[in-house]
Amino acid sequence: MLEKTLKQSAKKTLRTFITILPIFVGMLLLTSLAVTLFPEEISAGLFGRHDLIDVLLGASAGSLAAGHPVASYILGGELLAEGVSLLAVTALIVSWVTVGVVQLPAEALLLGRRFAIWRNLICFLFAIMIPFLTVYTVQLIG
Repeated sequence: MLEKTLKQSAKKTLRTFITILPIFVGMLLLTSLAVTLFPEEISAGLFGRHDLIDVLLGASAGSLAAGHPVASYILGGELLAEGVSLLAVTALIVSWVTVGVVQLPAEALLLGRRFAIWRNLICFLFAIMIPFLTVYTVQLIG
């Protein structure tokens, strides 16, 4: 009985994996493309116009170029060294790690479309609020 259940579970898992594989590969390719194109946009003077615009641009760019947290810290340090505001860098890092527009199809397939959309919208809103709270806290402490 246990062997039969185990075999059925393994077959179902394999079918799910095969179904998700093309979406996962596409997500990885789009993420790689976004990460490759992103630094060129920054060097073109994307930031520095206004605090709210910088936060919106940072959150939007991070949402499109989702990636690993360690990579976001390195990118954030480089951006701060180039003179990009802490607001913009914080928005970029928070959205880079929490929002995943590129991963949305895979997330919707695995967790449901409604959940995936709401999670990404909420995370995007927090990616706009957290930079202001972060900068305010740094100013309050230091």
